[in-house]
Amino acid sequence: MANKQRGRPVVLVTGASRGLGRGIALELASAGCSVAINFASHLDAARDTAALCRALAPFRGQRFVPIKANIADSADRARLVRETASVMGRIDALVNNAGRAAGRSADLCESTEESFDELMRTNLKGPYFLTQAVANFWIESRSKPLLDGGFKVVFVTSISADAASINRGEYCVSKAGLSMASRLWALRLAREGIPVVELRPGIMETDMTAPRKADYDRRIAAGEVPLRRWGTPRDMGLAVKAVITGQFPFTTGAIITVDGGLSVPRL
Repeated sequence: MANKQRGRPVVLVTGASRGLGRGIALELASAGCSVAINFASHLDAARDTAALCRALAPFRGQRFVPIKANIADSADRARLVRETASVMGRIDALVNNAGRAAGRSADLCESTEESFDELMRTNLKGPYFLTQAVANFWIESRSKPLLDGGFKVVFVTSISADAASINRGEYCVSKAGLSMASRLWALRLAREGIPVVELRPGIMETDMTAPRKADYDRRIAAGEVPLRRWGTPRDMGLAVKAVITGQFPFTTGAIITVDGGLSVPRL
């Protein structure tokens, strides 16, 4: 089975069962990539993503396989890399998309260490060390990449890496740390010829933002987002596809915003 997969590049996308991860998986499928669809708990949603990917795939040799793993867990991260390489036959790119919001919004003076620790494990420690595992797999296996421009790593962070929100401080800190992780890995992997890019979404229409939809609708309509619309999973998928398919051949360590102009400084 692995030998049959030599012809199509394989991208491991974390948190790909729903939301931005699903949008990323769909665009990669349309570009001819096979996708390892990582999920933590929503198997039915991951299967739905796989079915949607198959409907878009232009090549018969593409495969879309849900792989359960919690990236916050060290053993799960190691198994995720082993299983992806075994089932898919190779790994050509990693998209660090999985993340979570705090269980509830809380003022800095009221937030808990438990919430802080959980977000750090999932949003920062998980992708940091998953990147280490995948990078070591590439270096040690000496496999040849099938993607134009070689192996690639993408970190999906958030506008909250730079914009402070005092009612969800732990989320902001986790994403700010992830932004630095992207730059660190860009410098380390440059010597291996592996580009690393941070994609920074703004207000995106996903399950994570659904509880605040009315508030965001109002703010978007008032012009807080200059393009005056929500971002979508497809917007994120198109950005990831551009990086993975080699449209930024001389770019590494960069931050590319996908936010409709939200981060543009204004008077």
